[in-house]
Amino acid sequence: MINLSGHPVTALEPFGVRVDAASPGTDVTGLSIAALRELTTRHHLVLLRGFTAFDDAGALTEWSARWGEIGMWPYGPVLELVEHDEPDDHIFDHRYVPLHWDGMYREQIAEFQIFQCVSAPGEGDGGRTTFSQTEAVLRDAAPEHRELWERVTGRYRRAAAEYAGECVSPVVTTRPGGRAVIRYNEPVPAGEVFLNHPDLEFTGVPGELLPEFHRTLQAALHDPRHLYAHAWRDGDVVVADNYTLLHGREAFTSRSPRHLRRVHVLGTPPLENTALVYG
Repeated sequence: MINLSGHPVTALEPFGVRVDAASPGTDVTGLSIAALRELTTRHHLVLLRGFTAFDDAGALTEWSARWGEIGMWPYGPVLELVEHDEPDDHIFDHRYVPLHWDGMYREQIAEFQIFQCVSAPGEGDGGRTTFSQTEAVLRDAAPEHRELWERVTGRYRRAAAEYAGECVSPVVTTRPGGRAVIRYNEPVPAGEVFLNHPDLEFTGVPGELLPEFHRTLQAALHDPRHLYAHAWRDGDVVVADNYTLLHGREAFTSRSPRHLRRVHVLGTPPLENTALVYG
């Protein structure tokens, strides 16, 4: 165990760390951003628990701006992730969301995702956010599986409002600093209802090899050695490394009080999305 200004820091499994408030209700804004950035860079995910966080979206925005330049959206800096009565997109629904990376249809890809849990779903209501550590997936992969994944390129097209766009990316690529990571938007399993799912196309290998590609890659991404599923508590703040991790969401009970806020923080310098297809 190490300490962050007296606040205990412990390992999460299979990756990430949790920082607990030494005194319940300590103001989260008093934590060192430099220390938190170092933890996130090293461990890919940091959970802050037991702190007093942010009264509103504006306070979350102010704190997030201390991490770096905020990635702005047409709706502003903060996405309110809460179920809508008549959702027009899966992010406002209560159903499963497959693993993906944020910013795939944006001009710049955020380095950090900052989440605040305003209200957690009830006990047994589901709604965990899932994160897969893709550097570890590649590190642990059988050589023949990695060789197959490295041959495949994904093309993703989406036409939903602020999230519309098209991108083409190798499944195995590199993040800033040169380390290999995975960029993959999982197909939705048969029988799952999913609003505004992108059109997916995977090329680079003969069609008869694609089932093996998806099977082996998804098994590795969801392997307990690589997947962390976060069960939210009121007040949790989670910072995630969007360069390295893929993330998704488990389904939750409709009308349960699950409400998250999310902010994107760009890298220094911002990472241009070279996978984006224009016009």
